[in-house]
Amino acid sequence: MKSDVIVIGAGLAGLTAARALMLAGANVVVLEARGRAGGRVMQKDLADGRRVQLGGEVVGPHHTAYRELVNDLGFTLESSFTHLSGSDTYILDDGVHIQDDLGWLSQEDRSIYRHCEEAFSKLAATVDPEDPWAHANAEALDRVSVADWLRSVGATPNVVRARRLAMGALAAEAPGRTSLLADLRKEATAPSPRFYDYETWESERVAEGSASVPLRLAEQLGHRIHFDSPAVSVDVANDGCLVVTQSGETFRSDAVISALPVGPIRDVRVEGVSRERLKSLNAQTHARVSKVVYVYPTSFWEASSQNGSSYLETGLIGGTWTQRDGILSALVPPERHAMFEATPSHRLTARLEQDVAKVFGYQPVEHIFVKRWAEDPWTQGYITAWRPGDVMEVGPLHGTHEPPFYVCGSDQWVCGYMEGAVRTGRDAAAAVLRQGGY
Repeated sequence: MKSDVIVIGAGLAGLTAARALMLAGANVVVLEARGRAGGRVMQKDLADGRRVQLGGEVVGPHHTAYRELVNDLGFTLESSFTHLSGSDTYILDDGVHIQDDLGWLSQEDRSIYRHCEEAFSKLAATVDPEDPWAHANAEALDRVSVADWLRSVGATPNVVRARRLAMGALAAEAPGRTSLLADLRKEATAPSPRFYDYETWESERVAEGSASVPLRLAEQLGHRIHFDSPAVSVDVANDGCLVVTQSGETFRSDAVISALPVGPIRDVRVEGVSRERLKSLNAQTHARVSKVVYVYPTSFWEASSQNGSSYLETGLIGGTWTQRDGILSALVPPERHAMFEATPSHRLTARLEQDVAKVFGYQPVEHIFVKRWAEDPWTQGYITAWRPGDVMEVGPLHGTHEPPFYVCGSDQWVCGYMEGAVRTGRDAAAAVLRQGGY
């Protein structure tokens, strides 16, 4: 089968790229390993009509590529959990703290926290997110961890602890295992760089469900998507590309777009792409993360003036937030994932219930959904992990193309995961169209 372009992966990025190519008149084929579209964005409908998101959920106002796509597809953006009344909850070694604005910190610690955040903001303003490697101190900033940098500017143990709690709730690597340059680069994409702020990054959601977006894209692409077709080899050449699937089916095209996560792409044999480009692509790593969703009849925590957002110093999950009425989302952060994986299946539900009971008190749960993204062979993780040294190791080829081989996906940009998928998918399609003259 011969086409203009083969897109490998029917996640949000691959579908965005394929749709743009289709609308421009290109003959496009999408190869998807799973039997469904959406990648790390998926949902499940409950019997009572509520819709549960098991992957990506929320975006912020500066996620313009995603917002444009949502509008173009006829969906609606609405406020997320950030607009809810009530207080945050912290489960610390010394007890439960129901307080906003890091109220568990002492006045002195809060003052030092603000000082550290101001220093971080000033430093982030010096980083070009498109080219962090051009920064005069790029190597030094990448070599140091966020935790070590915090200590160097006067952070107390409790200030570092506050950042560890915040990053754990996001299922990001802990501050001691995160490159300062990577964190600066990400926050530099925001209108006002600072420590990760939910109003900036997570204040909106698709009313119809975030997974409705890739499902609508897949519907529009129709027969162009070949499900249950994992690619095993890609041969790239200017006179034609060849992709072979696990079943032995062959597909030929003028160009190939890889929309695979950085783990699964290493399982594909790629020939005809420079050693430098493959080295950069293969240097990226994923954080091992799973998502847990708790379904209750109502948002019972509101009766205690809690908003559903929490941060846990111990337990399997790193924190919670309100997804919908009666529905809580949670993530298992990387440093707790080994304990999560080692928990026998017959005990896991009880352990997960105990974590939430510590935060909000015990209430019978209707359902607990567990999505093991780290163990999914077509994902092998959830978000990109940028450990000290990784930004320089990946280098300025990150997210770039080597025609007729192109890349896209949330791992290939740093401005939010669904935004990164849509943005890079759109841009990869544009690059193919410029090169191919379709």
